[in-house]
Amino acid sequence: MNTKYWLIEPINNITIIRIHRPECLNALNSASLLELKGILEKIEEDPGTAGLIITGSGYKAFVSGGDIDEIAGLNPETAHILTTQANDLMKYIENFPKPIVAAINGIAFGGGIELAMVCHLRIASDNAQFALPEAKLGIITGMGGIQRMVQLVGKGKAYELALTGEPVTATEAVKIGLVNKVVQAEQLIPASMEILKKIAGSSGVSVRAIIKSINAYFSDQDGFRVEMDEFEKCFGKDDFKEGVKAFKEKRTPDFNPSKN
Repeated sequence: MNTKYWLIEPINNITIIRIHRPECLNALNSASLLELKGILEKIEEDPGTAGLIITGSGYKAFVSGGDIDEIAGLNPETAHILTTQANDLMKYIENFPKPIVAAINGIAFGGGIELAMVCHLRIASDNAQFALPEAKLGIITGMGGIQRMVQLVGKGKAYELALTGEPVTATEAVKIGLVNKVVQAEQLIPASMEILKKIAGSSGVSVRAIIKSINAYFSDQDGFRVEMDEFEKCFGKDDFKEGVKAFKEKRTPDFNPSKN
């Protein structure tokens, strides 16, 4: 299932997706984003996949940013096409019904930090660095990076990161809430898999409802209404019946994703 720019590695019920553009430190271009959309669409339909890890090949970079050669050739019209397509993909990832962990192995600059922020969880290696350097190129983020940075770290810190373009270390990133956890480089994938295994023990119905409810808070929807609706829907699903039965029988629930 590998594509030109991405390496796909299924391990039991978890799929690892690695961007593989070593010649440019895994920079994103429009073709790689299009490929990623196709990969995710196939995984979404696969009941055997409980969670995903998005990471970069090698140890130097998660994603170094956008492809500078492609960016240099843009004009306002072509930039509109690119940012529209890219933002659609970012929203698709953000609302993906299965949990996605960004395993950040090295630098995550520009588009790299934007991709990491739309994943549901972020685990960074201790050598990771994060930056929004777009202002040094005379542009700003094109995939919602400033909006999501404000959501994660607050207005003041978002101003600092976006206006200065200066990188922050993994240690600072976890302190300001940009990432969930920092581990040694060799533990990055195992730690990411471990948290997905924990989530896989929960109801898939509940996981999808939680993702939808959290995202509703940051949208123009009534988040409380969305959460109430999702709560009500749970009672018509087999997972609810199995969860209650397992609780009463004092055993681990056996959720079957094909039944919901």
